Amino acid sequence: MMNAAVSSTMAERLEELGHISADRLRLSPAPGTATVDDLMDANTHRKPLCELIDQTLVEKAVGFESSVVAATILAILHQFVAPRRLGFVAGADGMFRLLASTVRAPDVAFVSREQLPDGKFPAEAYPPFSPDLVVEVLSTGNTKAEMSRKRVEYFHSGTRLVWMVDCVNRSVAVYTSPSAVRILNEEATIDGGEVLPGFSSPVADFFADLDLGL
Repeated sequence: MMNAAVSSTMAERLEELGHISADRLRLSPAPGTATVDDLMDANTHRKPLCELIDQTLVEKAVGFESSVVAATILAILHQFVAPRRLGFVAGADGMFRLLASTVRAPDVAFVSREQLPDGKFPAEAYPPFSPDLVVEVLSTGNTKAEMSRKRVEYFHSGTRLVWMVDCVNRSVAVYTSPSAVRILNEEATIDGGEVLPGFSSPVADFFADLDLGL
């Protein structure tokens, strides 16, 4: 049985991480002591995928529905980005080192050519920069506080645009700062703003595969 001091510390750690559930917290290595090497080992040998947050290994919240939507968005973005050689689009196992103690894995990410060191593809497993565009597709395990913290970290590290995708309401919250947001529903068209000039897509296309069985 955990003593009161340990319980209090664990409760505080979960609160700091965005009130996430305790079952997403990896206890080995001990929270607050994990390194990038520990993260690489965890993601190589164990599942589900982990992120490194404040030197703590945290399992990424996942779901089949959110995975399908993320794959669709990745394909839509790649279809625009690749022919124009604007940069690259990464999926959920493409991770970025935002801070010395924090490595995040956006569901989808766009990185412009201007961010590539000397114009070359990054050699690091976890490149030390933040994507220009981050897409997070909400899963049932995500909390509002967790996603708010993610937005702050992304923008603080240099991200210019964040899409928070809600499969339940079939909408996209478009953030140009941690708090500046507009909500687009299925009837709307989303664009790439200053990050991807010329890009546009019906929001409904993001969720099209969810209707295949109807």
